[in-house]
This record gives sequence, structure tokens and C-alpha cells, in this order.
Amino acid sequence: MRVIFANRYFYPDQSATSRVVSSVAFGLARRGFDVTVVSSREIHNQRDVVLPAKEIVGGVTIRRLSTTRFGRHSLLGRGVDYLFFHALAFFWMICNISFDDIAVICTDPPLLSVTSGLALRWKNAVMVNWIMDLFPEAAIELGYFARFKKTARLMLVLRDWSLRSRGLCICPTDTMAEYITRRGFRKDHVIVSHHWSDGEEIRPVERAQNSLRRKWGIESAFVVGYSGNFGRAHEFETMLGAAERLKADENIRFLMIGGGHHLSAVTAKARTDDLRNILFRPLQPIENLSESLGAADVHLVSLLPLLEHCVIPSKFYGILAAGRATIFIGDPKGEVARVIQKTGCGLHVDLGDMDGLTRAIRYLRDNPAICRSMGARARQLLTSEYSRDGAIDAWCRIITSIAALDLPSRHVSRGVSP
Repeated sequence: MRVIFANRYFYPDQSATSRVVSSVAFGLARRGFDVTVVSSREIHNQRDVVLPAKEIVGGVTIRRLSTTRFGRHSLLGRGVDYLFFHALAFFWMICNISFDDIAVICTDPPLLSVTSGLALRWKNAVMVNWIMDLFPEAAIELGYFARFKKTARLMLVLRDWSLRSRGLCICPTDTMAEYITRRGFRKDHVIVSHHWSDGEEIRPVERAQNSLRRKWGIESAFVVGYSGNFGRAHEFETMLGAAERLKADENIRFLMIGGGHHLSAVTAKARTDDLRNILFRPLQPIENLSESLGAADVHLVSLLPLLEHCVIPSKFYGILAAGRATIFIGDPKGEVARVIQKTGCGLHVDLGDMDGLTRAIRYLRDNPAICRSMGARARQLLTSEYSRDGAIDAWCRIITSIAALDLPSRHVSRGVSP
């Protein structure tokens, strides 16, 4: 029996889905499972890099497919890249998968479970749908199918058909799992396995020992950070409004690290409004993550409320690992807000509440002991609830439970809680 992961990006790529899939794949290989990964030969946002077609790393067999490389700069080019990966992954599975394999199908590219489902049903193999971002719901909520409602309905039908394949659905949040079950799936077919961060890879770094704070000239400031993707699922007007209100306060600086769809608009707004209290930096290499995340005293995480059932802001788990407080901007009933309220590892403000965010930042600046206490709770939460080893243990139980079933008569409804 092999465990086969399919995702467009994999190690050494450092994008969010790649890091999560890579962590599980390498973890299962260390526990003695026979693991194969099907991915592309690309590094996210690095079109000049071409990875080897075949490679064994950390006990994991990697099979990389040579797809088109138009990149993420246009929807048409991205769509072509998606289609080629779909087609090549389908034919790879038809040629290489056996009935006793367990295929873990991720959600990059979108609807990969549909084409993979066709191949896996043909081969009578088990499919575990690992849903990280829910498509087409996320695109529908963002308005991309406003003029193509029939296409959206067809995608929903196809996606739901694929989720009914022999195996399980794994969701990263209770909110997403509840949504899936409301669409008619049995509760024992849908399980929750939270995302996590590697507490060895990302460790708390004290302000005085942080070389990036010195390098960037923010040693003495109270630093409000944002680190990761400036994506369509996130909102930045609230943060920019708070920065505007705080720009006369020389003790407070905003540190924005990363890239993505909204970065150009955010930088343009900062220039237009003369927000010199905002410092922009590119994504940092993996070896600098502890200091990069530790450069901030508190981090901002935002999510559009209409996407709570579709998306999980994975940056939250890195913040926990770094031992920093979080201010969540979004739905007070959302996943991150609930965790913050339950554990006391940060604060919440509503979307658009610029004055509320300003007050929250000043409160933490003026109460450093409380801010540090929230950071300590964050790190403790990571080790107790969202650790890498805990996640690998859960995946071992899931895969072992599926493998223990009588393979010719496995049923989709026989789930297992991690």
C-alpha cells in the first residue's frame, strides 16, 4: 500500500499548501509509510526554476509533472496551468495507481478531486479529499461567477460528486466541516484535522536578540506585523485606516512582509496617504522565519467573513509558533476569533473598525506584560493543540484506519476522527 499525495506544489517550494503537504508526507515517511507525491516542477512565483522530474527526498518519492508555466499574473494563464496539471495528473494516476493505494487529493489546483476522482474510481483506489480551500465557493463569494451562475452550479455538482468517492473528506476547520455536512454528506465521512506549524522550525525570538529588528531599524518601536499572502480573501482597509490614525505616533510601526494580489494596492495607498510608519519587506527565506515573525510584537490576521467556511488563514499557526499575540480582523464567530476568545492569545476587532484596531494596538503597546502573556499563551497553544507531531499522529491514525479496512469493500462512510 502506498500513500499518494497530489498537490501542485511540494518541497522545496515554501507556499502555504506546499509546506503543509510536505510536512505530512515527510512525517508519514518517517513513520514507515510508503509515500509518493505528485506535483509540478515549479516553485511558487519563481518561473525560472525547474525542479527535477523524479527525486527521492526524506524517504518520499516525488514525481513532478512538466506543466505549462504561465504563472499567476493572469486568470487565463493560471487557468491553462491548472488544466495541464489536471490532465497530466489524471494520466499519471491511470498509469501508476493500484487498487490498494490511498490517494490524498488536495485543492491546488481547484477541482483536482474531480479529475482525480475519475481516475481513482476507474482504478478502484481510495481517495482522501484534503480540503484546504473550498472551491468553487470561495470564487462564488468573491463574485467571480456572478455572470456564470450555471457554470458555478455545475462545478458544485462535480465537486460534490468527487467528495462522495470511496474514502474521507478532511477539513481544516469545524466551520468548513459543518458546511460540507450541510450539503448532504454524512458526519462520519467528514473529519476535522487542524492545520499546524513546526515548533522546531519557528521558535520565539526575544526582541533584543532579533537581528532583523536591528537591520530594519525598528529595535525600539512597538511593531505591528502582517506576514504572508496579500490575497483576495484578506482585507487591508482596516489596517490602513489604523496606520493613518497612528502615523503621528513615532513609537508604533507597521511591518508588512509578503506579496500577493493586494500588495500593489496596499503599497500605493501607503504612498498616497504618506504612511511612513509602514515598512514593506519581501517574504523571508525559511531559515529566517523565526526572526521574521518574531520581529513584530503583535500580528494582524484578516479574513473576509463571507469566506469563513471556505478558507483558513494559515499564517495564524506560524504566529502561534513564534509566540506572538494576534489581532484578528473579521467575523467574531469565525474560527480564529473563537480560538483567540477561548485561549486569550490575542484580540479581535470587526472588519472596518479602524478606531477599534487603533485602540487594540495602543492597548497592547501600553501594556507590554499583557502582550507578552498573550504571546506565551500562543506558543503554549501551538504545542498543545496545533503541533506538527500531533498532526502527524492524527494522519497516521487516519491512514492506518483506512488501510485496516477490507480493501475490496471499503465504504465512503467509514471515517475516523483524528
